[in-house]
Amino acid sequence: MSIIAWIVLGLIAGLIAEALTGHRTGFIMATILGIIGALLGGFLAKAMFHVQTINSFFDVSTWVTAVIGAILLVLIVGLFTGRSRA
Repeated sequence: MSIIAWIVLGLIAGLIAEALTGHRTGFIMATILGIIGALLGGFLAKAMFHVQTINSFFDVSTWVTAVIGAILLVLIVGLFTGRSRA
């Protein structure tokens, strides 16, 4: 995927993760957490299930792993920053 695709994927995954968890991190932080979450989710899926999930922008597995990874990171950041739910 191109860098633009990673940014768009990260932005959408981060915003979905914020909506599902109720934690608000901000637009830029949500994008960063979404991008890192996509990489984290892909790494965990490959390590645990031996599948390649970050193939292309339009694969469902790419989006599912990106959102799950972003949710994990939003929750972890919420624990360390002490921000309350919005």
